[in-house]
Amino acid sequence: MFNEMYELQNGVKIPKLGLGTWMMDDAQATQTIRDAISIGYRHIDTAQAYLNEKGVGEGIRSSGVSREELFITTKVVAEAKTYNDVAISIDQSLEKLGLDYVDLLIIHSPQPWNEFRAEQSRYFEENKLVWKAMEDAYKAGKVKAIGLSNFLQDDIENILATCEIKPMVNQILAHVSNTPEELINFCQSREIVVEAYSPIAHGAVLNNEVIQSIADRYNVSIAQICLRYDIQLGLVVIPKAANLDHMKNNSELDFVISDADMETLKNITPIQDYGEHGFFPVFAGK
Repeated sequence: MFNEMYELQNGVKIPKLGLGTWMMDDAQATQTIRDAISIGYRHIDTAQAYLNEKGVGEGIRSSGVSREELFITTKVVAEAKTYNDVAISIDQSLEKLGLDYVDLLIIHSPQPWNEFRAEQSRYFEENKLVWKAMEDAYKAGKVKAIGLSNFLQDDIENILATCEIKPMVNQILAHVSNTPEELINFCQSREIVVEAYSPIAHGAVLNNEVIQSIADRYNVSIAQICLRYDIQLGLVVIPKAANLDHMKNNSELDFVISDADMETLKNITPIQDYGEHGFFPVFAGK
């Protein structure tokens, strides 16, 4: 699985499977990334908001694998909505990571988190300035690719209307029981690769009997079914895992889900409760 890639608009190759680091502190991120790289992971996803870029960078540098073999993503904090704030934050991220460049830089959200999905505050003009700062970082060689996260179709169209360099990625919540098909199709029709964060629904699907029955037929885990489901939709998956066994399990995806089972999974009753994490804007939808 580690060698399977998608190609972005500019020819950069992105591994289909990555490692998420949300809610890891620096120390945990360092050890987790060392472990992940040791078993074959080459795609690591972090963000300014995770407050662990320093730990991620230490894990990368101490992994024993050359920088060129790795694909590193970070995200501009959602509250940075001016050109200068974004430009400064990019340099700060590179300094914390201890890297000369990142492979992918993403706008974490079209709106600050305390206004997420608020119709009266769409930040269309501000996001154009954010994008301009990212385009300039791209031209300067600080980033190899630029993209979006949590952007809806009209948010994306706003960027496309004036951008010089088109978004290459949109990272969204996409998992069994929550498949935003229209948004995925729109992105893919514009050559924007879709990445799925929380592809195992942050654990909220692990007790689902329908998914379990399908997993049993393939002799795999629910987590593996969920990851394979997203990959067969053409998505990148970035499951978070700190446990070495979980990381290995998440990488063993050498099976194919039938069309009939894909359709069943696509129509699983939507999750209403993400448990203790349900208050986060991306899960609450606001």
